[in-house]
Amino acid sequence: MVYDLSKFSDDEMYECALALRNMDKGAQNIEDVASRMVRYLYDNLVDRQTGQRACALVRFFMTCPFMELNDELRAAAREIVGGRSVMSTTKCLTLMATAGDEPQWNSRQTSTGHKAIPLIDRDFISRAPMISQLIHQFGLDVNMLLEPDPEILMDLEKTTFNVFYVPEAAGSSHIPAQTEFVLPYQIKSVLGFGGMLPTGNLFAIILFTKAKVSPEAAELFKWISAYARISVASLDKRAVFA
Repeated sequence: MVYDLSKFSDDEMYECALALRNMDKGAQNIEDVASRMVRYLYDNLVDRQTGQRACALVRFFMTCPFMELNDELRAAAREIVGGRSVMSTTKCLTLMATAGDEPQWNSRQTSTGHKAIPLIDRDFISRAPMISQLIHQFGLDVNMLLEPDPEILMDLEKTTFNVFYVPEAAGSSHIPAQTEFVLPYQIKSVLGFGGMLPTGNLFAIILFTKAKVSPEAAELFKWISAYARISVASLDKRAVFA
């Protein structure tokens, strides 16, 4: 089933949410689920006015402790912080899966940049505009990512998170790579949804859309987020990577 992102309806929201909820069936790890989700959203969100896919790029990120990353991802994380040492427990916002218009956007291994972003401290996060805004719009405190409190986590697991929503991507200070990505690929809006998992890790699915996303459509993704989280959480304490 395809969904018209430019005129996203309640019925489409419900169907899409159910589809993501069932993405954990037969999956061996979170990377499997992430890959299924980004591919499904990339293939099935459309702009019926143009008859084309509505998203130029869909990405699934999750925070993972540095010590759980493989050598390639650790090297990518160190490169981002200029070779500074990264503690083994430092959470890294890690690219788990990707689907998009360019061939290299369809594998996390061939994607350049943003493979693993170490969230070293509040100051570092504040200098990463999209990450900082995503955390803020999700209604989270940065400290919950840096040092999760188990008692607060139990409450957050029951919370329906807000969405990360930038209605006009062009010229937005929250969306970097304007000249390299936003303008040439005609990105109209950016929409992210996700939530906290029982382990204290955050997952976020981010849509970079070629169709304008209305505030009403963005609001519906709060409910899609809740269903997607059930699927991801079912594998949260098992293997992360394939």
